[in-house]
Amino acid sequence: MATFFGEVVSVYSRAVEEDEYDDMTNENEEDEQIRREIEEKRAVDVHWLSQTDGGSVPCSDLIIAVGLNATGFVSAYALSSGGWTAVAWISLWNERSPGSGRANTAPGPGEPSCVLYQQKHSPSVLICQCSCYVAEDQLFQWTEKVLSCVQTRGLTVTVLSDCSVAEYKTSDYLSESSVPFLRSLRTSAHTGPVASPALEQPNISTGLAAAVLSHCQVQRIPAVLYQCYSDVLQPDSLSMQTYRAAVSAVLKLDPSPSADVLQKITRGGELQSNLYT
Repeated sequence: MATFFGEVVSVYSRAVEEDEYDDMTNENEEDEQIRREIEEKRAVDVHWLSQTDGGSVPCSDLIIAVGLNATGFVSAYALSSGGWTAVAWISLWNERSPGSGRANTAPGPGEPSCVLYQQKHSPSVLICQCSCYVAEDQLFQWTEKVLSCVQTRGLTVTVLSDCSVAEYKTSDYLSESSVPFLRSLRTSAHTGPVASPALEQPNISTGLAAAVLSHCQVQRIPAVLYQCYSDVLQPDSLSMQTYRAAVSAVLKLDPSPSADVLQKITRGGELQSNLYT
């Protein structure tokens, strides 16, 4: 259409505008549906193994082990002593942990990789063994779901976590004899003694261990994180023993686990770190 000045003005069809609006609406609905499906697929759920369980379990101490050495220590020095039974498992899925179990599915052999254990003669102590990767977008809901399972009144949380010594920042020389070693971080509500020196600045904690500690800080739950700095990629007995001082006051530990148990744990770590398996 031309104006009297000779300017050409484009004429828009209302039907075209409505078609474009419908296309945008359909795209938004599809995006929203995809987003809901992704959130559902990546959801974290706690499944109790007994119908009588559930809700907030009375608990004085919750020990969370994250990483190969931490979970290996729990398996070799605590769970192997007998009397511990699995009471719940945590299902989650992400690209690096495809076999961690899904909701409404029973755990298969070797699954799940996040399990809550309780001891019969000491039911006030719970151990959460997490040997799978928890993605960044799952950290908050994992922490919320697991800690909501226990009563926070009178609760103390202890987190055991692995870290490479290459990530440790210090101006002092680290000799081979000083590795592995423990460093700790605790919430302001934790006023009791700790079993290792505090983590020096500018070192930080990341991942699931940091998410748990941050949650406990916000909720004013006494909690302490013990981070083991090791120079090996797979679990070894020396690094696992480093955690002994962190939980010896809470758990009755096996002074000398069997060689078969240790060999199974260390061999499992070697297989996981093998590029060609």
